[in-house]
Formats: sequence, structure tokens, C-alpha cells
Amino acid sequence: MRAPENCTTMAELREAIDALDEDLIALLARRARYIDRAAVLKQGEGLPARIGPRVDEVVAHVRGAAKARGLDPDLAEGLWRELIEWSIAREERVLGKT
Repeated sequence: MRAPENCTTMAELREAIDALDEDLIALLARRARYIDRAAVLKQGEGLPARIGPRVDEVVAHVRGAAKARGLDPDLAEGLWRELIEWSIAREERVLGKT
């Protein structure tokens, strides 16, 4: 995949973005499988889907990772908070809380 600065046309740039989007989808699907496993483990350990301190820990980690890579931490946090809420809802379905 070409680096952004090596893309000389919009077609090349769009091709690279589309490839990155595919990679992101694959990573999100992989993350969802971990969420599914977390629900099973939480059920066995009697844990709730939402564990506030863990949410805070994930958000802090994501903000730091974003900052270290030159991405707006507020953007990363917003995206991850949405992902976290989706994940908690998914776990709650397994745990029988809708």
C-alpha cells in the first residue's frame, strides 16, 4: 500500500483508504470475537457487562495510543465509547439483560 504522500491521484488515495477500511473491519470483527468470549467468561464469574473502572481504563489507553500516533484523542475516545457501548449491549444479551 502506498504511503499517503506517494499517492498522486485521488484514485490511488481512495484505493489505499478502501484497503485500510477492510483492515479496520477485520480488526473490529476480531475484537467482537473477544467481546463474545468476555461475555461467556463474565457469565461464569458472575460479572456484569459494564465494569466502570474497566471502561475508564480502556478509554485512557485509547486516548494515549491515539496521542502517541498523532490522532486526535477526542476522536479516538468518541469512537471507542460508541464501540464500548455496543460491546456492553452485546454482552448483556448473552448475560440475559436487555
